[in-house]
Amino acid sequence: MADSAFFCPLSHEGILAVRGSDAGKFLQGQLTCNLNYLSQEQSSLGARCMVKGRMQSSFRILPEGNGFLLAMASGLLEAQLADLKKYAVFSKASLTDESAAWVRFGLEQGDAALHALGLAAPGDAGATIRHEGLIAVAVSPGRVELWAPAEQAAAVRERLAASLPEGSLNDWLLGQIRAGIGQVMEQTRELFIPQMINLQAVGGVSFKKGCYTGQEIVARMQYLGKLKRRQYRLALAQDEIPAPGTEVFSPTHSSSVGEVVIAAHAHAGCELLAVLTADSVEDDNLHLGSPEGPRLTLLSLPYELDRDREIQR
Repeated sequence: MADSAFFCPLSHEGILAVRGSDAGKFLQGQLTCNLNYLSQEQSSLGARCMVKGRMQSSFRILPEGNGFLLAMASGLLEAQLADLKKYAVFSKASLTDESAAWVRFGLEQGDAALHALGLAAPGDAGATIRHEGLIAVAVSPGRVELWAPAEQAAAVRERLAASLPEGSLNDWLLGQIRAGIGQVMEQTRELFIPQMINLQAVGGVSFKKGCYTGQEIVARMQYLGKLKRRQYRLALAQDEIPAPGTEVFSPTHSSSVGEVVIAAHAHAGCELLAVLTADSVEDDNLHLGSPEGPRLTLLSLPYELDRDREIQR
């Protein structure tokens, strides 16, 4: 169903809210994305890093009310909330879990359903359209997140079901994989720097915003070209979905050469994103879980890495 029109609840993520007069200033010093680029019409991908540049979380962030909402994997939310609160004690910013206040739906080819709700289809990735409390966010071509306040969720779901078949979360994640958008999950927390999941290629890293936690490492990797591992898309001829963090091996190298980022069922077997060493990809001898594990086949991504373009953000 990932290739056809559908909707599904995005039950795998929660919402971290940062509100107050200092919310923007506080987050600007914490996140890889530039909050100055955000508006009522624009959201962004982003990440929060350790001092050593490893990501503790990745998310989509958008302004809402007197602050910002960050949608991230549910398994990361509690730890991120607790950690961020330590740094916010001297700021006029409050941090809360607003997961129960919002219900989010993924829409594939759902423009007509959006129009029925009074929303125009947003344009380029990151663009947002708002109407009577609803927020539509373009995430990749043909794919939109619809954010609904919890009190409107039942009615919105009924309206969506009137014009779209309901798909599964797997269908939505398969579309995310095909769009080449990686994501930090609980199992991969503090494992990758942003460029390893190509976050800079999809607008999630700003190299002009100034200092934030981990910025020195992230910038060095970009400007000095020392990144030896990055994200690739692959196919796997088995039905069992590998968990995030599952190791990928190359018998040629006699060792692990990377880890799974996210995976989903496809028409035949699975598709996945994985962070891999460049030389192991060139050898094209990749196996899941062990050197004798099932073979992985390289697939294309819908974008190319372009360091000169990326550093303009």
